[in-house]
Amino acid sequence: MEGIMKQARDVVMIVVSALLVSIGLKLFLIPHQLLSGGVAGLASVIGYLSNPKYISLFYFGMNLPILIWGLIAVGKRYIFLSILSVASTTWFLSVLPSIKVVSDPILAAIAGGVIIAGGIGFSLRAGGSTGGFDILGSIITRKRDVPIGTVLFIMDGMVILTLGYFKSWDLALCTMLCTFVKSKVVDMIHIRHVKVTCFIVTKRRDEMLARLKLLPHGVTVVNAEGGYSHEGNCMLMTVTTRYELAELRKAILETDPKSFVNVLETVEVMGRFRRLG
Repeated sequence: MEGIMKQARDVVMIVVSALLVSIGLKLFLIPHQLLSGGVAGLASVIGYLSNPKYISLFYFGMNLPILIWGLIAVGKRYIFLSILSVASTTWFLSVLPSIKVVSDPILAAIAGGVIIAGGIGFSLRAGGSTGGFDILGSIITRKRDVPIGTVLFIMDGMVILTLGYFKSWDLALCTMLCTFVKSKVVDMIHIRHVKVTCFIVTKRRDEMLARLKLLPHGVTVVNAEGGYSHEGNCMLMTVTTRYELAELRKAILETDPKSFVNVLETVEVMGRFRRLG
């Protein structure tokens, strides 16, 4: 029952995130012919140059090959949620009216960026994505230890140059502001790249070590002694991400509820971070 509730919660979060992305586009960016970046931005450019009412169809068609690649490179659950997000966003884009909520394009860029970033961030937190460049960004961050917001900002830059070349450099600069705001908010919500170091003092050395080996990061074993009791203990040290900390905490509590755990935020990691094999 708990697993079913979690899946239902993730589905609801994905649909809500798709609604946020669609609101940011239809109520703030599209009325001013601004872009959100990514595949939605490319679809918007094509729509601005042809017919804006077909932006939702362009968006869906351009996402299909990326979703197929993500299915191979990332995983079925992630892509299922991403497909749900793309389908929901396509539907919301087709039914929501294009209304100019604010007259100032700069304010529209900031508001649209924040709203869309909320949709992207919460979709990633649910284990999916909003499709397009989010999938590409997730693939890159799984292989390279870089913030996903930074990856999206670089890829969106190419879309901004396209808008400036074909439409207007003024619109491109406003879009750049939107993209910058979006990337920062995404990194605030999606904390996969934030590293933490966990020191675990336990008497159940073998059980704890066996459980931690199931996680994707390495573990260092240090023989320790209690300062007051002078009893022999074992200290395990591992570096993980803030995003994966909940899973680590669950493993520790299930193995040894009496263990002592100290969690510190890590400034920098050098050397191999993910365990191979």
